[in-house]
Amino acid sequence: MTEVVEQHREQAPSTLRVAVLTISDTRTRETDTSGALIVELAQGAGHEVVERAIVPDEPDRIGMLLESYRGRPDLHAALLTGGTGISPRDRTFETVSALLTRPLPGFGELFRMLSYAEIGPACMMSRAGGGLMGDLVVLVMPGSRAAVELAMTRIILPELPHLVQQARKR
Repeated sequence: MTEVVEQHREQAPSTLRVAVLTISDTRTRETDTSGALIVELAQGAGHEVVERAIVPDEPDRIGMLLESYRGRPDLHAALLTGGTGISPRDRTFETVSALLTRPLPGFGELFRMLSYAEIGPACMMSRAGGGLMGDLVVLVMPGSRAAVELAMTRIILPELPHLVQQARKR
């Protein structure tokens, strides 16, 4: 790891405030194991979950909720799960992509690379992605619990404070 990255990480906030959003036409609080895992892992890493919602894969509903998060000084990141596949109802990728002010293509690329080791070429059907909406970090993971665990433990939690620090750098 380079000295600059280490310096940035030292300057990053240790506790973040995050929103967890599950995109699903069928999940409820009781059956949303992927959203629950995001909450559990984020809190286990010392972060505070300040919002949690489940919305159907309807672009207007997703967009309105994300727009309500934009510019909130008390919110550092929105972590989404679901709607990233290629079926006709999976519209999360298009919806979120249209709202991003700065895409982070490396997140999706890294997720698919790590996912390939677990599920093989089927990983190409994942449209995990993310970026910034202003200074809000937005990361979208597939809806499966295994995908959430992979993304959270191997990518998001290790790097989220650094991402937030860079996004809010003045």
